[in-house]
Amino acid sequence: MRRGRPIFHPRLGWLAGGAKPVLYLVGMVLLATSAMMLIPMFVDLANDSGDWRAFALAVTGGGALGLVLVSAFRGSLAQGLNLRQAFLLTPLSWFSVAALSAVPLYLTPFGATSGDVTNAFFEAISGITTTGSTVISGLEDAPPGLLTWRALLQWMGGIGIIAIAIAVLPALGIGGMQLFRTESSDRSEKVLPKVRQIAAAIGSVYLGITILAAATYWLQGMTLFEAVLHALTTISTGGYSTSDSSFGNWEANGIQWTGTLFMLAGGIPFVLYVRLLAGDRRALFDSQVRSFVLFLAFTIAVTGTALFLSGLYDAEAAYRFAAFNIVSVVTTTGYATTDYTLWSNVAVAMFFGLTFVGGCTGSTAGGIKIFRFEVMYVMLKSHFRQLLYPNSVVAKTYNGRPLTDDVINSVVVFFAIFFAAYSALTIMLMAMGLDFLTSASGAVTALANVGPGMGDTIGPAGNFSTLPDLAKWLLSFGMLLGRLELFTVLILFYPRFWRS
Repeated sequence: MRRGRPIFHPRLGWLAGGAKPVLYLVGMVLLATSAMMLIPMFVDLANDSGDWRAFALAVTGGGALGLVLVSAFRGSLAQGLNLRQAFLLTPLSWFSVAALSAVPLYLTPFGATSGDVTNAFFEAISGITTTGSTVISGLEDAPPGLLTWRALLQWMGGIGIIAIAIAVLPALGIGGMQLFRTESSDRSEKVLPKVRQIAAAIGSVYLGITILAAATYWLQGMTLFEAVLHALTTISTGGYSTSDSSFGNWEANGIQWTGTLFMLAGGIPFVLYVRLLAGDRRALFDSQVRSFVLFLAFTIAVTGTALFLSGLYDAEAAYRFAAFNIVSVVTTTGYATTDYTLWSNVAVAMFFGLTFVGGCTGSTAGGIKIFRFEVMYVMLKSHFRQLLYPNSVVAKTYNGRPLTDDVINSVVVFFAIFFAAYSALTIMLMAMGLDFLTSASGAVTALANVGPGMGDTIGPAGNFSTLPDLAKWLLSFGMLLGRLELFTVLILFYPRFWRS
């Protein structure tokens, strides 16, 4: 190569300097992930489990790579990040965390992830995206470090998506998220707003609710270890459990009602908790929260009544099972107390539909999100009024604020891309020989980050271990795609993105 010849093609020239702050931040993320791995390593050491070596190797490798990136690109973040760099950073950092997190799962000599790259990465990406789909069985006999790492992955992913929903996605104007842009979100230059004023408060609330959930689970009858791990995966609406039977392993009614309450808490915007603690008594009367709670209450009431009248359960059990499993699916947690697909064909259809819904924006929940359904409702109502009164001017508002054309267009495009991606993923899974129910439910559970699908294979009583490897890679891509609101991933496949 001639001296002075640029490394990058001239049309890709922005990468030469533009990638430096991105790689610096990826290095910081790897260092933080390596530091978190010390926790399961010490858990294994405390329990005389030799699996601590797997975490020690991952900590060493991940820490070394992180230090190299941070040292090589120190000072490159002085000017902040622009839009293009933010689009590149978001999926790259999440992919990097998943790849590093898969290392101890691969090295630990237990379960389907041991020595299997596909399964290890699938489990890791499912964890960090808080999806909760798993390939591991026999969890009751799993090493404590492995169980701890799975739970920590989901807890980190939960707080990570809250940060992205507040600081990054509104500034990028993705899927109508510009509705939630803070005053410090400046789309013109920098896309990482100064949210330090609320970041510490949200982190404190997140930790506080986690501790409260752990204490409540413990008092209800779980061991301290089980209580802590389930608190981590409940607040993050992740759904990883320490038992193959999920919450069906605990028959105490209080534990299941507790799980329902804290899953609901995870599906509500965390910034509203901060406002509530700051003295805003009406913070939780936000439009999203009202719609979210009313939708859940109606669905639970109808389902619980149907279960009671069918004679399957007494009144308390009917409403408890209905509440727990419906809240679990809508908040995209993925816990289960029973195989609800056995209730009836209507139940299968209902839960399949609930998989798409999701929780509130700014929460740890996945899915399409409640606010987008609200926006679509406003649009439909406006359209019908326009049909009835052609000469009228119909104002479109959401939560007391006007709906601008860019928000409406973003929401419509999001729905279109979501269902296009869902259809494509379903067809590709069917092309691998999977039946329609497995393919269709697997595609939506990945994109909506729910966890269990439908049917005998990947339903609440099964797992994803028997799927073909290519199907697992496709679903892994779907999990990342759904967790990062589609566009932050898909734009990387747009050729113009890479041109200066």
